[in-house]
Order: sequence, then C-alpha cells, then structure tokens
Amino acid sequence: MIDFTLTAQQRDLQLTCRKFAKEVLNEARAAELLPTPEERFRATRPTYEAMVAAGYLRKCIPAPAGGDNAGMIDMAILAEEFYSVNPSVTLTMLGTVLGLLPILLGGTPDQCMRLLEPFLKTRGAPLAGFCFSEPGGSANAASPPPGEGVRTTAKREGDNWIVNGRKKWVSSATGWNREGADVLCIVCRTDSEAPPDAAISIVAVEGPVAGLVFERAIDTIGHRAHLVPQFSLKNVATPHRNLLGQEGAGLALTAGAFTATAALVGVFGVALMRAAFEFALHFARTEKRGGVHAIIEHQAVGYALADAKTTIEAARYLNWRACHALDTQSPSAEELAVEAKIFGSEAAVRVITDLMRVVGIESYDHEAPLGRLLQDALALPIFDGGNMSIRRRQLHAMLMRSDYDPLAASGAA
Repeated sequence: MIDFTLTAQQRDLQLTCRKFAKEVLNEARAAELLPTPEERFRATRPTYEAMVAAGYLRKCIPAPAGGDNAGMIDMAILAEEFYSVNPSVTLTMLGTVLGLLPILLGGTPDQCMRLLEPFLKTRGAPLAGFCFSEPGGSANAASPPPGEGVRTTAKREGDNWIVNGRKKWVSSATGWNREGADVLCIVCRTDSEAPPDAAISIVAVEGPVAGLVFERAIDTIGHRAHLVPQFSLKNVATPHRNLLGQEGAGLALTAGAFTATAALVGVFGVALMRAAFEFALHFARTEKRGGVHAIIEHQAVGYALADAKTTIEAARYLNWRACHALDTQSPSAEELAVEAKIFGSEAAVRVITDLMRVVGIESYDHEAPLGRLLQDALALPIFDGGNMSIRRRQLHAMLMRSDYDPLAASGAA
C-alpha cells in the first residue's frame, strides 16, 4: 500500500520544527544585512547554538551513530520547515551533516566514536566540512592524466598524512575564527600513479587546523549569512588512523555522500517555493492594484498560483519518495534522489520567477521576500553536484547501462 500520511511522531516533528523556525530562525534574518560574509556568518552563531541546544543537530545524525535521526523522511521534514524560514543557518547545520557523511558512511566504530563526539552534544557550535570542491572546478574529479582531477594531495609520512592543496565552496570549512571547522573530511590524491578509482582517498582532519590558510570568504548571491570560503592546506598533518574507508576508495565514498544529500536539495527547492507561494497567495487575495476586485479573481493570476501549487506538491512527493528509497536501501534510490534534486532545484527557480510576475513590480522591493528567495534558489541547480555538470551525467550513465529498467524506480518492474 502507498501511504503518504505522516506518522504521529513525524507530524510532531513537523510542528515542532515549524514553531522553532518561526520563533528562533526567523529572528536571525537580520544577520544578512551586515556588510561582510564573515560578519554575517558569525552573527548567526547564537542561532546555530540554539539549534544545537534544542537537539536538531542530533536529529540529523543516525541513531546507530549515537544520534536521534530515524531516517531521511525525518530529515526532509526538518529541512523543509527550517529552510523555508532561514536558508543560511539551515545550510550551516546541514552542511555540517554533509561534512560528517564520510565518517558515517565509511568510518570505523573507533573513528565514529572519536570524530562524532562534539556533534552529539547539545551545546556549543560544532562545525564540519566536506572538502571536495577545488578552485578550477571538480566536476571531473576522476579525470586521468592529462586531466588534473583532484589536485589536493596527501602523502604518508610516518604515522601521519601530510595534506597540501586548495579547496573552495566548502560550507563553514574555516570555522567561526578561520582556524578550521571541528572536523574537515578532505578529498585528496593519495597515489599519484594509480588510476582514478584507486588514487583518491578521504582523510579527516580535526580542528583547530594548523596549516589552514584562509584566502577569502566568497560573497555569494544568496545564502547571505552562510560561509563558503576559499582556503589553502599547507603541510596539514593528520594521523594515519583518520583515513576514512579504504585507501583509494574516496570517489566511491564521495558518491555515496552526495547521493544522500541530493534529495534534500530538492526539499530546499520545495521550501523556497512554499515560502514564495504563501506570500504571493496572500498578495493576490488582498491586493486590487487599483482595480475593483482582488487580483486572485483574475484567471491569469489564479492559473499561475494553481501551477505553482501543483509543482510544489509534485516536488515534495518526489523528494519524499526518494528519501523513502534511501531509507529502505532500494536499488532505485540513486536514480530517484538525482531526479528529485534536478526537478526540485530547477522548479524552484522557475516557480519563484513566475510568482514574481503575479506580484509584479512590488516583488523587486527587498521588503517583499521574493527577490531574496530567488537569490537563494539560484544556488540549488548548481551546488551539491551541478545539475548540468554532474547530476544529469549520473542519470545519463544509468540510462546507458544494459541492465537499466525504466520501470524499476516506479516499483512496476
């Protein structure tokens, strides 16, 4: 039986998250008005600490690892409620969860116990970063010579790995004070001679990070109070025991981490569309724009709102379907997660733009939320694996497999 009804526990989670977002996350929006990226990010620290203290970071860490998360559906519920109110701070927390995924997916019991400890407490403001992207792009991370692929290197010296290279676009990677996040999971080349599927590894570095050199905080179009720095790693030492998974298996571990996050990016799109729709609906019901009737009575406005709401519901349920497939380890989980990411992220840009047409010139005023929501939405098709450079490539590769079944994802195979 197919049933999209939330359990009593999931409904309680939804309502609790909605209340917290309204009362706590909404107040942190003022941070986005500060002049520099780092000032804006640091101003969100009390709000992030409140999220941690309320147990929301624990709710993102699976129960087998010591957290309180019951699955990806719960993550999707939390993400929609939080992201619809404050994308910046929500991305700081969920970017930290992404930073922990190589540990959760590939770590030994000892590594999980050591490295996850700060993130299981309900105090402080612990940060983690997944250091994958590099200046010059990482869409071809597996490229063999003469392509560069991953340029950051880690060489074994005694009981340590010595890491050198540069990274970019890594959420919160340089931490609150430029000394590095509490944990950085760094994708690096550990064998210069091996083929790509055996040359790349992931090592964990615990902060503060000696040898991390801050270069700049990217002044992003959206997510104005979220930090994405560019930085160098110069002779950064980390114990050999912090190698995550098998040496040379880093690309597979990276793919696993980004499969888990794809569906959540689709949920981000749902959250932004939902916020835009609520504003546009209220506007259409209350504004006459100099006419006799509220503009919602005009067919063009009503149809635009109907199309937007239809897209929101379609995107939400595709994402829930993908999250369910991930929870149940369905063979179709990767396909559904990638499709949910592509559809939800691109729909958000289109729907918010369409709703700006409904509102008209008032949507170009910062007092209205639509411009800000569009700024945040623009990132969704191009981060967490760009839809053109990576996600469609993944689907293309699936479609080319001789054993691909086009009905498998629907459960009709």
